[in-house]
Amino acid sequence: MLTIYLLRHGETDFNAQNNRYCGRTDIPVNAKGRAQAEAVRRQLEGVNFTGVYSSPLLRAYKTAQIVSGREVTKDKRLIEVDFGLWEGKTRKQFIEEHPDSWEKWSADPSTNRAGVNGETGQEIVSRVDAFFEELLGTHQEGTFLVVAHNGVNRLFMAHKLGMPLANYRRIVQQNSSVTRFTLSNDEGFTLELLNSKL
Repeated sequence: MLTIYLLRHGETDFNAQNNRYCGRTDIPVNAKGRAQAEAVRRQLEGVNFTGVYSSPLLRAYKTAQIVSGREVTKDKRLIEVDFGLWEGKTRKQFIEEHPDSWEKWSADPSTNRAGVNGETGQEIVSRVDAFFEELLGTHQEGTFLVVAHNGVNRLFMAHKLGMPLANYRRIVQQNSSVTRFTLSNDEGFTLELLNSKL
């Protein structure tokens, strides 16, 4: 059985600016984000990680480095959603520009593309699922830190919990808060903690 500590990266300036959608834009964590990561480092001080993985984007990679204090393996399957034409905009802005796109995504993200020309929910879930399946196939047991992003993390968890992907926004994952789940071939996915803080 694997124990996975799944984090969303620390706060960025996009998060602080009315939560502008920051998919593939490679911006760093801000001062608050670094402080959030330091708080998680203290919270998980006694956890001995078998391995540490992150999205290749700087905000996730830096959060993983701060939290773990060790070498981090980047994996492109953990990168944030390709938000297409929504990138860099607030929800209010892009709904005004492309209301049909938001309505379709909200009704069924599994088959509709984010931001007109971005990824579908199924494409996102498939790549994140492939990462964890490979991890489970490589390690029969262990404890891993995985740092990724709000969109991919929530879509993955909704999928593993058997929820329609349209409900993924009902899962809230705060910046640099601890989510923990277990994965096994026998028992599948079991969510143990969500948004745990000191």
